[in-house]
Amino acid sequence: MPVDTPLIREAVHGDLAAVLSLYAQMHDLDEEADDRALRTAWEDILADPRTRIFLLEDGGAAVSTCVLHILQNLTRGARPYGLIENVVTRREFRNRGFGTALLDHALECAWEENCYKVMLLTGRREPNVFRLYKKAGFVRGVKEGLVAYPPE
Repeated sequence: MPVDTPLIREAVHGDLAAVLSLYAQMHDLDEEADDRALRTAWEDILADPRTRIFLLEDGGAAVSTCVLHILQNLTRGARPYGLIENVVTRREFRNRGFGTALLDHALECAWEENCYKVMLLTGRREPNVFRLYKKAGFVRGVKEGLVAYPPE
C-alpha cells in the first residue's frame, strides 16, 4: 500500500476550525475571541493577498500550519521582507519532518515574492524548536528581536 505524501496548501474558507485546532496546541493559555471576531479576522486574512496561511496535511488531516506575511519595504531596492508567525505542528506529529517541510515551502514562497529576508520570532526555549528553525535555514544571533506590548 503506497504511503500518502503530505500535501502543503494555502488555507481556504472552510479551514478555520482546522487552523484553530492547531493553534490550541501552540499556547497553553491564550486570549479567547468570540466567534464573530474570529470569523471577521479569518475573512480579512483570507482576503489579504500578502498574507498566506499554509496547512500541511497528512492522510487528509491538517497536522501543521504557519502564516507568511509579505511586507512592502522602501529599502533593499524596494524589495519586500517576510515574517513567519504561528508555526505549530500537532503534538503527535512532531519530530517527523512536517514542520521543516512547511517552513521550506513558506520560505520558497517568500523567495518567489522577491523578499530579501524572512524573519521569525519564537517565545519557545526548547532545543528541538531551535533545531527545527535552523534546519529550515533560520540563523540565530544575526539580529536581536524585540517585542512591545500595549500598556495595560
